[in-house]
Amino acid sequence: MYDVFKIVNWLRVRNNADMRTNPNVEELTQMKAMKLLYYIQAASLSITGHRMFNNDIVAWRYGPVVEEVHEKYRGHRGIVGEITESDLNDYSELQNDYEASSILNSIYDVYGYSSAYDLMRQTHSEKPWQETPQSEVISDKAIKDFYSGVFVSDEDKK
Repeated sequence: MYDVFKIVNWLRVRNNADMRTNPNVEELTQMKAMKLLYYIQAASLSITGHRMFNNDIVAWRYGPVVEEVHEKYRGHRGIVGEITESDLNDYSELQNDYEASSILNSIYDVYGYSSAYDLMRQTHSEKPWQETPQSEVISDKAIKDFYSGVFVSDEDKK
């Protein structure tokens, strides 16, 4: 299990690299990062049976949120900013973990180019967010039950 901020740094570094090579890529926003964290956790629960990070995901008005990440970036729309050596080290650590990097890269490849608004609308159409009272924790069971079969490991695809 990883610290959620290492995963956020992975997302920031990956987005920063994309922005440098593609002028159409927008900076990662706090809202989009929340939805990506949600799908990363869902994929991890579905594929490995365990969380990628320990923080709970809460059903807020605009979709799933990791409150600790929200607090860190409160008042900031874009969250990429300056990439530090520490950020790059977090990225490398996760990239060097086959299981983690498979999940992170798959989720980023599928959802990373959607807008924050589109991801919010998508999470609003899915049962885990719909069936969790606002400001309550979305249970791992609800997430795993809903996404099992949606997210599959590389071995399951064969």
